[in-house]
Amino acid sequence: MFETLRAGLKEQLERRRQRPFLDAAMASCALVAIADGVVTLSERSRVDDILERLDELRFFDVHEAINLFNDYVDGIEADNKAGRKKALDAVAKMKGERAEARLLIRICLAVSFADEAFPDSEREEVETICRLLNFDPAEFLEGQ
Repeated sequence: MFETLRAGLKEQLERRRQRPFLDAAMASCALVAIADGVVTLSERSRVDDILERLDELRFFDVHEAINLFNDYVDGIEADNKAGRKKALDAVAKMKGERAEARLLIRICLAVSFADEAFPDSEREEVETICRLLNFDPAEFLEGQ
């Protein structure tokens, strides 16, 4: 019984520790997905794939994460300036976390390429996120 309680507590602590990453991941996915004006089914599917495969997000309910993604998308659609600011603020919380920040940029690229294209609007959004996280976009976009 003690081990079960201990495992549950450990999971709750890990969820709390990883929550800023979840927020940043869903915000960055939303920024890239809506950059061209529409979130496609393939982009939504890619977000689902990311949630299922990333260890950093395994402690979260997929529905909770998708609702967060949808909230960011809805916010951007309702008021582009305010919605983008809210999403970019969430992404900015990963500035000092180099490994997580790199992973966020790779997540952005994965969402962007879900449609097997890389429109300029999505490329610009990835570049913005790179700069926000103190990375040179060329490091991630060479050859893209």
